[in-house]
Amino acid sequence: MTDLEAQLRAVVRGEVAFDVTSRALTTMDASNYRRVPAGVVAPRDADDVAAVLAVCRERGVPVVARGGGTSIAGQATGTGVVLDFTRHMNRLVALDPEARTAVVQPGLVLDRLQEAAAPHGLRFGPDPSTHSRCTLGGMIGNNSCGSHSVAWGTTADSVRELDVVTARGGRLRLGRDWAGAPKGLRELAEGELARLRTGFPQLPRRISGYALDALLPENGADVARSFCGSEGTLGVLTEAVVRLVESPRARALAVLAYADESAAAEAAAGLLPFGPLTVEGMAADLVPSTAGLPRGGAWLFVETGGETAGEARARAEAIVRAADVVDALVVTDPAGQRALWRIREDASGTATRMPDGTEAWPGWEDCAVPPARLGPYLRDFRTLMTAHGLRGTPYGHFGDGCIHVRIDFDLLTAPGVARFRSFSEELAELVVAHGGSLSGEHGDGQARAELLPRMYGAEMVGLFERVKGVWDPDDLLNPGMLVRPAPLDSGLRFSVLPREPVDVAFGYPSDGGDFSAAVRRCVGVAKCRTTSVSGSGVMCPSFRATGAEEHSTRGRARLLHEMLAGEVVTDGWRSEEVRDALDLCLSCKGCRSDCPVGVDMATYKAEFLHQHYAGRRRPAAHHALGRLPVWLRAVSRTHTARLVNALAAVPPLARAAKRLGGLAPEREIPRLATRTFSRWWERRRASGPSAEGPTARGDLVVLWPDTFTEHLSPGVGRAAVRVLEAAGLRVALPPTLRLEKPPVGDGRTVALDPLSLLRGRGRVCCGLTYVSTGQLDRARAVMRRTLDLMEPVLETDAPVVVLEPSCAAALRTDVPELLHDDPRAARLAAKVLTFAETLERHAPGWTPPPVDRPVTGQTHCHQHAVLGDAADRRLREAALLTGELSGGCCGLAGNFGFEKGHYEVSVACAQEQLLPSVRDAPDGTVVLADGYSCRTQLAQLAGVRGRHLAEVLAEALDGDTGHGGG
Repeated sequence: MTDLEAQLRAVVRGEVAFDVTSRALTTMDASNYRRVPAGVVAPRDADDVAAVLAVCRERGVPVVARGGGTSIAGQATGTGVVLDFTRHMNRLVALDPEARTAVVQPGLVLDRLQEAAAPHGLRFGPDPSTHSRCTLGGMIGNNSCGSHSVAWGTTADSVRELDVVTARGGRLRLGRDWAGAPKGLRELAEGELARLRTGFPQLPRRISGYALDALLPENGADVARSFCGSEGTLGVLTEAVVRLVESPRARALAVLAYADESAAAEAAAGLLPFGPLTVEGMAADLVPSTAGLPRGGAWLFVETGGETAGEARARAEAIVRAADVVDALVVTDPAGQRALWRIREDASGTATRMPDGTEAWPGWEDCAVPPARLGPYLRDFRTLMTAHGLRGTPYGHFGDGCIHVRIDFDLLTAPGVARFRSFSEELAELVVAHGGSLSGEHGDGQARAELLPRMYGAEMVGLFERVKGVWDPDDLLNPGMLVRPAPLDSGLRFSVLPREPVDVAFGYPSDGGDFSAAVRRCVGVAKCRTTSVSGSGVMCPSFRATGAEEHSTRGRARLLHEMLAGEVVTDGWRSEEVRDALDLCLSCKGCRSDCPVGVDMATYKAEFLHQHYAGRRRPAAHHALGRLPVWLRAVSRTHTARLVNALAAVPPLARAAKRLGGLAPEREIPRLATRTFSRWWERRRASGPSAEGPTARGDLVVLWPDTFTEHLSPGVGRAAVRVLEAAGLRVALPPTLRLEKPPVGDGRTVALDPLSLLRGRGRVCCGLTYVSTGQLDRARAVMRRTLDLMEPVLETDAPVVVLEPSCAAALRTDVPELLHDDPRAARLAAKVLTFAETLERHAPGWTPPPVDRPVTGQTHCHQHAVLGDAADRRLREAALLTGELSGGCCGLAGNFGFEKGHYEVSVACAQEQLLPSVRDAPDGTVVLADGYSCRTQLAQLAGVRGRHLAEVLAEALDGDTGHGGG
């Protein structure tokens, strides 16, 4: 333990963490910069903050205040002690609906304040796209804005009073009429009145520098307002009184389509006289799919409010009539509006990849110009990018003249970094020429502070330094930001990563085969840190269960980044810190779809486990659960399922087996099927085609006998065959011998390799259990054997129908990404269809039987992340199955919930959405759960029988619509 750590522990009641994990998690924010802190403190109250400042002042150690860590200019990183306010100082202290004020602590997440204010018809005006995880303290530090700033201004417009601890321990309550001003501030400001009146450009999004003009007498000498946007360099915020605004009872969203972004930018300022709540702009190359948007190349999202839905719609339609648009759409349905807003909110992440997959970075994220100058500025901005050979896609707050853009800077090589600097210098001149501000929302930090003299001049920047000296004479608070800044091209987070590709198992096709590039995907926007999931979203269940940064997708990506860097995490793939953080990753793949930049932590975890345990002893659970297909096939071959079930029902034997296998003692061992699906299939075929249904003459489909359907839930397979044949399809199973041009699914023709007859029949397997436990060499062997067996199928037009979503996802993604050198893998992946997709594509004229009942349950996380559920929704609708399935993850997640030490997190994940949705369902509701893990979780935690959609439809075909809900 260091002397500093020991000294802090002696005086702080909150957590003091100088360990590798805590430091690694806070080396970066959402910017291009990286600083390694000495340690992290999570203070419990203002006394803790004062105690930390006293110790650090005595020792000359810098202090950085940090909220959600989503700052884009580097101001939430530091080399000294980082104060993490999200752990304890995160409360809504009071809310006064009559006065329309709230008292908040700095670590309170904005959405929690909005949720508390909503029942009173109130809200906090500013709402950055990171509203689900950014904190009020960070918003005050950056003077954040958000999409509604055209109506409700910046955070500074919503601040009444601030409680602040200064670097020298002063306790101040900042407000108007010089309230709380530190000694010397008033004298300094009153000696510079002329400069304060003339030195600041007048525009709605001027965030750069210190807001010293708020100290003018005509502006109320508002010390609290002048503190906003100071980026933690003047004092440490411990509490704030903020103003709330009335939220419109109804809203409408007008989506205005234009030919291109320039036309949209030119039009934005003209819409302001209509009093809109938002005027947001984005172009087509930021939108994954333009479905649902009116035709055009760029759009303005213009929101209107009213006392009634009709009034809000009328205002939106008036704007549509006044706007010169290519096309337009007015949406009043709240769900439809949320879906459209998600497109805009995710732009901060999707913008980090160009359409061709090239990386793009922040740095010039949010310059702002007067709204009337936006069109000309954008044209000049495009010209400048072209001159430097750079690309980027502007989007953002067009109504305020504030543009966000990620640019494809090369920040990995010296010439690329030099171009980054020269472009930055020229762009600063361009912004100033248009009367703008270098920062229009996210603050200057390190990214822009060096260039503030170009905006304000040397004398005004000198005044900023004098003000900093009044507040913080020891330069203790966030040094290197705003005044006397570090160079904008120093401390780049990419500089510590390996220059050569790391030798890895997966192919990482979206990252050029480079694991470092895959890890770089995480830019820190922290959508994974949301404490609740909406709709069908999944990411990140382990963070929501634990609330710990290391169990978020971002936290794990940060640790992998530091592992590659080798400075904080020094033992590479052998790192226990990285292993422990990844241990609670459920491999749900939710981040693959829900993360705006497509971080795929399930794959990174598999890669890490593969490397970490190379040549080393693995945990028992990796053998017990990773090799599950082997054990289950052995039971099947020896016909001992009944014996195994009987032994597992004896408590002492079950406890011993779980202890030996590294399984959670709280879990029940699932019962094995006494007759596998394949054995049922063989007996059925031997009985002739007429034994259990008509002879189908439609398309041939190959039904995949996954491990779970084969050995644990054969009823799902039988039901699928029943439905597929009722739809007129011909069903076959994959070959079990490597055959030379046999009939597909025959399994009886002479083998190409006679020795295979001695070894017995092989079974196809997606390798999922090996992948999820990081046994990638074994996974590749299993996958190659599967491709050998499937070669005859690959020569046909027959789709491969996979009933278990996790296996389908593995075949679609893991197989081609792990066997990236085998073209057969991609061919197999392209053939994989879900049960619903098969019926939709190959039996389009078939009508399912009407079940006519409500449904509940959960969309499988792998289906959500990889496969999509649009076909399932349509099939349920056609079968008159009404209602929506919940999002999130069941928490069992294959091997995860069965492993020792995971039970509590597994249950917490289930309690989030799945179990409440089932408990709250009315009698007669069908509980749908296509995944074996989901069904097992329901059975073990709720005593409820979940069913695969195939089972529900098969029962309806047979005239049995029994409840099956528990």
